[in-house]
Amino acid sequence: MKADEALRRWIDQCRPEMAWKPGTLDAMRAWQDALRMRLREAVGITRFSTVDTALHVVREHPGSGYRHFEIAFDSRESCRVNGHLLLPEGIEAPRPGILCLPGHGVGVDAIVGLAEEPYHADFALQCVRHGYPTLAIEQCSFGKRRSNDLFCSCHADSTTALMLGETATGWRVWDAMRALDLLSDHPLVDARRLATMGISGGGLTSLWTAALDERVAVAVVSGYFNTFRDSILSINHCVDNFVPGVLRLCEMPDFAGLVAPRSLFVEGGERDDLFPIEAFYRAVSIAEGIYEAFGVPERFGSEAFEGEHQFHGARAFAFLEEQFEPSGPPGAFT
Repeated sequence: MKADEALRRWIDQCRPEMAWKPGTLDAMRAWQDALRMRLREAVGITRFSTVDTALHVVREHPGSGYRHFEIAFDSRESCRVNGHLLLPEGIEAPRPGILCLPGHGVGVDAIVGLAEEPYHADFALQCVRHGYPTLAIEQCSFGKRRSNDLFCSCHADSTTALMLGETATGWRVWDAMRALDLLSDHPLVDARRLATMGISGGGLTSLWTAALDERVAVAVVSGYFNTFRDSILSINHCVDNFVPGVLRLCEMPDFAGLVAPRSLFVEGGERDDLFPIEAFYRAVSIAEGIYEAFGVPERFGSEAFEGEHQFHGARAFAFLEEQFEPSGPPGAFT
C-alpha cells in the first residue's frame, strides 16, 4: 500500500466521537458544552490568562464617511496585536460591531484600504460603509506580525505553537476574543450584537471564535467552511490549519452546531481550489439540518458564488442586516 493510500484509509476510518446528532434541546446544549470545552483544550487557549487589553491609538488615517484609527493592544503576555478601528460618522446610539479577520497575504491593511490584495476585497471597509463600527486586527503570521520572510509565513509560528502544546488556531482565536472585549467596551457598540467576519485563514478564525465564544451573535465565514477531509486533509494547506486530535472529536460542519442557535452565514467560490465547492455543498446541507433541529433555520445562510478563493459578500451583508434587525428572530442575541 502506498503511503498516501494509507493516510487516506486512516482518515476515512476515523469516526469522530463527538459528531453532532439531533436530540432534545437539553441534550444538544449538553453536547455543545462538552465539545466546546474539548476544542478549547485542543487549541490550547485554556493555558492563557488575560492581561490588560487597553486599546492604544497609534495614529488616525483620513477616511471618507468614517473615522479610521490605527490601534494596538496586548492579548496576552508578550503578544501585541495591531489593527484598525473604523467608526462610521454620525452615529450616536450603539450599533452592532464587527470584528474583521484577514487571511494569508499582506495582512490587515488589505481589508481597510491601505494595501492592494484583490481576494480580500477591502471587506472591513465594506462593513463600516454599511454603518457598522468595525475592528480589523492583524492575525499572527500575517502582515506586520510575520515572524519570517518565507512564502509560508505561518510555518515557524505554527510549529513553535505545537511544540508548546498550543496551536496557531488557538493563538488567533485568543486574539479575536480579546478584540471582542475591546469592541464590547466601546460606547458606539452594542455588546449584545457582535459579529465576526473573515476570509480563508480569517474565515477559520471567524468560525472557531464563534464556536468557542458565545458572545458572537453572527459569524460570517468566507472561503473556509467545508469538511476537513476534503480541504486541509486532501489539498496542500499551511500548517496553521491543523489542530491535534480535532478529527477524532468532530468534522467542520459540526461547528455549525456550536454556533447555533446564534446566526451563521457561509460562502464559497465555485472555483475555489483550496476549499472544494462540492464539499461546501455537503457541509451546508449538514448545517441546514442542524439549524432546523434547533428550530431556527432562518439564522443560517449560505451562498455559492461564481468566483475563486476570494471574499464575495453579496448576500452576507443582507444576512447581517436581517439578523441585526430589532424585529429579527426572538432571542437571537440572548
